[in-house]
Amino acid sequence: MELEEAFRLYSRNRDSGLLLHVFPSIPEKPGMPCPGEDSWYCRMLADGLPLLIRAAAETRCALSASQKAYCGHCSERIWGLGRQGYKCINCKLLVHKRCHKLVPPTCQRPMDPTMPSQEPPADDRNDEVDIPPEDTDEIFCLLLTQDMKTLVDGLDSIKISQGLGLGDFDLIRVIGRGSYAKVLLVRLKKNDQIYAMKVVKKELVHDDEDIDWVQTEKHVFEQASSNPFLVGLHSCFQTDSRLFLVIEYVNGGDLMFHMQRQRKLPEEHARFYAAEICIALNFLHERGIIYRDLKLDNVLLDHEGHIKLTDYGMCKEGIRPGDTTSTFCGTPNYIAPEILRGEDYGFSVDWWALGVLMFEMMAGRSPFDIITDNPDMNTEEYLFQVILEKPIRIPRSLSVKAASVLKGFLNKDPKERLGCQVQTGFMDIKSHTFFRSIDWDQLEKKQVTPPFKPQITDDYGLDNFDTQFTNEPVQLTPDDEDVIKRIDQSEFEGFEYINPMLLTTEESV
Repeated sequence: MELEEAFRLYSRNRDSGLLLHVFPSIPEKPGMPCPGEDSWYCRMLADGLPLLIRAAAETRCALSASQKAYCGHCSERIWGLGRQGYKCINCKLLVHKRCHKLVPPTCQRPMDPTMPSQEPPADDRNDEVDIPPEDTDEIFCLLLTQDMKTLVDGLDSIKISQGLGLGDFDLIRVIGRGSYAKVLLVRLKKNDQIYAMKVVKKELVHDDEDIDWVQTEKHVFEQASSNPFLVGLHSCFQTDSRLFLVIEYVNGGDLMFHMQRQRKLPEEHARFYAAEICIALNFLHERGIIYRDLKLDNVLLDHEGHIKLTDYGMCKEGIRPGDTTSTFCGTPNYIAPEILRGEDYGFSVDWWALGVLMFEMMAGRSPFDIITDNPDMNTEEYLFQVILEKPIRIPRSLSVKAASVLKGFLNKDPKERLGCQVQTGFMDIKSHTFFRSIDWDQLEKKQVTPPFKPQITDDYGLDNFDTQFTNEPVQLTPDDEDVIKRIDQSEFEGFEYINPMLLTTEESV
C-alpha cells in the first residue's frame, strides 16, 4: 500500500527517483508496519525522493523533516509542509531552508555539543550517494541509480492509485468554523464512508509561522490515529487555493454543546471524561507534544459516549521531558498562570487546562467567572489578573476527593501542580484518590461503559451540532485567480497524504 502511494506521488510530482526501504518481514495486515519498522520510513516513502542541492563544497539534501530534526545554525526544530530543511549527505549537518545560505559551506564545520543529536536513524546511515563534481555553486542534482531506473521503467505495469481530490467527496453539511478553517461533513463516494473535512485557505497560510501551524496539525493528526481518544487523519490533498484534511467524523457533539443542555455533570461522569482525557494528553506528552488548546469545544463524544480530542492547531511538537517553550497562546479562560507570567512552560499547561475543564463540568461554571456590571471587570486583562492572583474557590457541593483533585490541577505553581513531576506525573494522577476507582487498563481499551450515550436521531447525528453551522450553505467560494497567483505553491509540496491505518477494507491493497 505504501509502495503504491510512493509510486503515485512519484508520478504526480515528477520526482527524479524513488527511495525505498525493504523489510524482511510481513505486517500483520495491510497498512500495518512490519515488525521492527519505524513509522518514519513510511513517511519518507510518501514524501518521495529527497531533492539534492549542491552548495559550494557541500551537498545538501532537501528533507521533509518528518523525523525530529534541529537546525545546526539557529538550533530551532526543522519542520514544514514541503521541503523545509537541508541535510548534508556527507557530514549530516541539518539546517533550515532559510538558514542554509547563512552556514559556511564546509563539511569540517564543528557541531555545537549542546545541540540535540543530529545523527539520522541507524537504518538510514548508509544512504550516502556519490554525486559527480559540478562547477556551479548551487544546482539541482538528479539521483537515480541504474537499479532504481530498472524499477521505475516498469511503473507502467503497476496500477498506481490516483489519490484523492475534492471530486471524490460529496459535501453534506457545514459542522464547524474557526478563524482559519471551515469544517464540512463529507461522504467518500467510492465507499459511502462519512468523514469530517477541514478546509484551510492557502492565502491565510502566508508565512513560516502559519506553515508550521498547518504542518504541526497534520503531523499530530497522523500520530493521533493510533490513540482511541484522539481524532485521527484519513488523508490530505490540496487545490491551488485550499488545503484539505480529511479526518474522523465524531457524531456525538462536543462537551460544550452537552454542558449547555445539562448545566453541570455528576462527579462520576466528570471522572470518566477526565480519565479518558488524561490518557489522550499523556499519549501526546509521551510523543513530545503539548496540546495547549484543551477546552469544552475540543472534547468530542463518539456515538458510544467515549471522548475524542480534536483541533491540534495550537500543538507544540519536539518537547522532551524537561524542555520548555514560551509562545503566548491558548483560549483565555484556560490559559495557565505561567503563560500569563511570561515564563517558559512545558506540559504543565495542559494539566492546568484539565483542571479548569473539570471545574466547569462539576460546578457548571468557570472557576474564573466574573459576574459584574462594571465594564472594567469584563475585560481579558481583568480575567488574566483573576487567573494570576485570585484563589480558586471550590464549591461546597463537591466531594472532598473532587476538591482535592481540582486543587491539585489548579495549583498556580507548575512545579507543585498535579501531573507535572517529570518522572511520576501521570502515575500521580492515576493514583490520586479521585481516580482510584478507575480501571485504567480497561478504560484505555474502551471496555468501560460511558455514563452517557449521545442521541443520534438521523444518519449523521447533526442534532448534536450547533445550528448556526449546520444551517450554513454547503459551498466553497469560487477561486480568485489574482489571489492564487500570489500563493507560493512550493510551500505546500508533499502535503498529500493517505493514512493506511484508517483506510477501509475496500480501499486497502
